[in-house]
Formats: sequence, C-alpha cells, structure tokens
Amino acid sequence: MAKLTGKAVIAQGGGPTAVINQSLVGAILEARKFPEITKIYGARHGVRGILEEDFIDLTQATTHNLERVAFTPGSGLGSTRDKPDEDYCRNMFRIMLAHEVRYFFYIGGNDSADTCRIVDEQAKAASYELRCIHIPKTIDNDLVGTDHCPGYGSAAKFVAHAYTGVNLDVRAIPGVYIGVVMGRHAGFLTAASVFAKRFPDDGPHLIYLPERVFNPEQFVKDIQDAYDQYGYVVIAVSEGIGNEEGKPIIATLKSGDGDIEKDSHGNIQLSGTGVLGDLLADLVRKNTTIKRVRADTFGYLQRSFFDCVSETDFHEAREVGEKAVQFSVWHDVDGSVAIVRVGDYAVQYDLIPLTDVAAKTKTMPDEFINEQGNGVTEAFKSYAGPLIGNLNPIDHIAAPKVHKIVQG
Repeated sequence: MAKLTGKAVIAQGGGPTAVINQSLVGAILEARKFPEITKIYGARHGVRGILEEDFIDLTQATTHNLERVAFTPGSGLGSTRDKPDEDYCRNMFRIMLAHEVRYFFYIGGNDSADTCRIVDEQAKAASYELRCIHIPKTIDNDLVGTDHCPGYGSAAKFVAHAYTGVNLDVRAIPGVYIGVVMGRHAGFLTAASVFAKRFPDDGPHLIYLPERVFNPEQFVKDIQDAYDQYGYVVIAVSEGIGNEEGKPIIATLKSGDGDIEKDSHGNIQLSGTGVLGDLLADLVRKNTTIKRVRADTFGYLQRSFFDCVSETDFHEAREVGEKAVQFSVWHDVDGSVAIVRVGDYAVQYDLIPLTDVAAKTKTMPDEFINEQGNGVTEAFKSYAGPLIGNLNPIDHIAAPKVHKIVQG
C-alpha cells in the first residue's frame, strides 16, 4: 500500500511554555526525514493562521536556526486562544485541501486535541486522507491519557524555585505570604510548591488546590494555627479554588461581579489579575491579628521563564514532536501522543484516540492530596519529583545560640 504523500502543517495553540519549541523543532526535523512529507508549513498564531493562510515554509529554515529556536521559550510560531467550532474547522479543512496538506500536527492542550478531532472528522466526511496528530503541551498537566504533559516539569520547577525564595524572604521578615498559581481545574502546578520545603519549618506551610472545596473560615484558622507554630506562613493557592457549588472563590469573596474581568469565552479571569490574592490577603487581615500579610499572582511568569527548564521536560518535549511524525507516517494513524511512565524513572510513547483526550480534563488524584485538603502527600512528590529534576540547594545558618547576659 502506497504511503500518504503531501504537505504537512504544524501549529501551536494555547499558552506558551518553556519547552513548546522543542516539540515544534522535533516535529520539523523528524518530518524532513520522510519523503512522504513534501513540504512543512508553519501556521502563524495557531489554527487562525490556517484559516487566514498565514503560513511560513519551515522546509527552508536552517537546522542551526531551528535548534536555537528549540532552546527558546514561548511559541516560535505564535499561538491563539481561538476555540474552533465545526464551521471554523470546516474552513480550516478547505484551506488544507487547497494546499494539498496531508499531515496536520497541532501542539497544545485539551482544546487543541478537540480541534484535531473535529478536523479529522471533517476530512473523513469528505473522504480526504489526512493524518491529524495532537502533540501534548500544557503547564496545567491536565491532559487525559498521558502520565504528564510537556511544559509542566519546567513550570513546576519555576514554582518550586520561586517558593524557595519566597520562603527565605518571609522567614527573614515574618508575616503571611499568599501566592496564587495557575490551575483552573487541576492543582498539579500549585502542588509543585511543596518542593521548596527542605527543613521541617520551611514553607509552603499550606497548599490549596481546586480539587478540594475551599472554606474561607477554615483557611483563616489554618493560617492562624500555622502562624502560631512557625511564626510565619507561606501559602500556595490555585487560581481555581472554589466553594461547594464549584463557584470560583474570587466571585464569592467579591461584592458583585460587575468588575470581575472575564476572558473571551466568558470565564472569570483568575490568575491573570491580582484580585484573588488581594481578596484572600484582606480576608486574613480582617479575621486575624496578623499585621504583615502580602499576596502575589505568578501570572505569566511560570509559563515561559527563561533558564529554568527541567532536563526531563526538555528531552521529552522534543521526543513527543518526533514521535508524532513517526506515528503519522509509519503507522498511518491519527491520534494524540501520550507519555507512558515505565520503571523508575523511564518513559515510552503511545498514540491514543483523539476522542480520549479532546476537551477532557485530568485532575489531581485523591492520593496526591492530604486529608486536611491543605497540602500534598509523598505520593505526589514521588510522581512530580522526576519531572522537575534537581533544584538549586539552600541552607540555614547552623550555629549555637549565645546566652543572654543583660536581658537574661
């Protein structure tokens, strides 16, 4: 049976990461090895670039240039937050057909997998042979069907290093610190703050995830108890924490939601603003006697932070791009590349149906969260540790206390 021959289009969707360009370059360089792929086009700014025929010919990019791009954070082709519906994808397919595209690689998260699914269905309905491969990417680590997602390890390493610095800062001038970390439905990234702990009294002392109901009264009590025990408190909070009805806490704490920012899809803007952190800090000030209370929102910092890349993440991001091309040409199938953990620590790669991934969300399993719902377990640390890799060492001064003479 003759191999499918034609052009390939590759695009990037959703939020950038520190290693997304590794996947891009891995796919480009691997595609160059196969005569079945006649040209490799890059769509500028995700699927919108396909709709607008905004392509660049990656076949003509030098290997040296591409390798430098691979080490560069962010999305080299640009990205988009467009959520294509069937009409959008039907028009995308029309453009692909005109350019004789036979291979479509889309690097992204849940919505990107769904886009691949719809385009694949449109191609099958038109009896047009097209290989659609979703290449996984998201710092939220919430894709179903894969052990973990490229982009997560590096973002988690940034969060761990950031909390290491925060802990040392607040330890020096005691008070309460609240950091809001990305994660609308899944708390994997916020949970990574636990790797800042080296000594028993190190922060973060409390970690709150969207997988557990957030109780403001219990939150205040937890902080007061920790403050009484340690003399300072460092807290990690997922942007997506919600109440029993699943309503975001940012909406329950704010009087009226008229001035709460929303994104293009009508979702309440969470870590894109400092509102949640400010509301939680105000809650602590009003309900405790603690005077020094500060809050930060990590925002974009955690996504594409330069020179804070996990080595595991770096290599796996390249390999998922390579495997996407291999699956499409060698096996002549559609699907989503999945990372399968084997041994301690090793991975292999599989291809799973697009319908298993599209528009679905994975959350933290129960065994990763402590019984109180304000911290994580050793099981989570065993899971995430290999993905983050080595962290910069810190230490505390180890010296005996001098006995008081004047005030003793």
